[in-house]
Amino acid sequence: MKIAIIGSGAAGSVFAGYLRKGGADDITLVDLYKAHMDKVAAKGLILRNPDGEFHLTGFKTAYSAENIGVMDIVILMVKATQTDSAMEGAKNCIGPDTVVATLQNGLGNDENVKKFVPASRIIFGAGNMGTELPEPGVCVAKPAKGNNMFIGPAEKSAVTDAAGAYLEECFAAGGLEPKYFDDVRPYVWRKATSNSGFNTVCAVLRLKIREVYDDPYGVALVWQIWHEAADVAEAMGIPGIWEYMQTEMLNVVNNLGDYYPSMAQDMLMHRRQTEVTCLTGAISDYGKKTGVPTPTCDVLTQVVEAQQDTYALQYVKQ
Repeated sequence: MKIAIIGSGAAGSVFAGYLRKGGADDITLVDLYKAHMDKVAAKGLILRNPDGEFHLTGFKTAYSAENIGVMDIVILMVKATQTDSAMEGAKNCIGPDTVVATLQNGLGNDENVKKFVPASRIIFGAGNMGTELPEPGVCVAKPAKGNNMFIGPAEKSAVTDAAGAYLEECFAAGGLEPKYFDDVRPYVWRKATSNSGFNTVCAVLRLKIREVYDDPYGVALVWQIWHEAADVAEAMGIPGIWEYMQTEMLNVVNNLGDYYPSMAQDMLMHRRQTEVTCLTGAISDYGKKTGVPTPTCDVLTQVVEAQQDTYALQYVKQ
């Protein structure tokens, strides 16, 4: 199948690397990061993961999706705040049978994509791993143990099942442990809940995951976010999130403890817009819809929003 990955930064490149390693032979990476696209086009992609370092070639690259042709699968990997513009830019490569797979961080991404294509041609899910792009042409994957890639259809159909089976096969052959579920919502909520806790708290406190875990006040904030997310999910008919999070804490700390999660990277290293609106912000929004209080998510979302609005004004020690 012909695959385009729209948003081939750290996570998009990692996913492309696993797919290529697993046998997908027609992959186009699309990203505005010119140096990265040029390096991959000229010399291939280096994927580093716990199994070693892999030099993968044969990718096509583009700075936009306007002229890459119609795809069988379009994987959306831009930040959630860029979904609308990315989908507008990708409309020429989305044909009547193209499946759009949103593997973006957070909650509500499938709902956003439904504004552009019908639910019967949408897959959503996420990878459970840390990712980095230390330099052009080089990506790093830190996958969790066990099921670390989960996808499923927004609405079950022949085309979503075919695309899902192909992605599952290639990700597995590439070294991940993927699963295509008929109902992927519990797994998306597990990942988003986990991310909402450590992403937001690490960003606000300017700490790595293990440093937050080792501070009693920091880890208490993570637990409060997780509790609110579990209550909201329960009200939406998605049970078991709180029970799952009891084992997730040590898994995250042991596997990703020395890692700045993506929101912390956005705020501390790059001073750019974050994905807070699809993490704690989304939990707050779903809480309002279901009548579930989410005070910690409400406040921390406002703190992150205020910080990213005022980067240029913030104190920096000379």
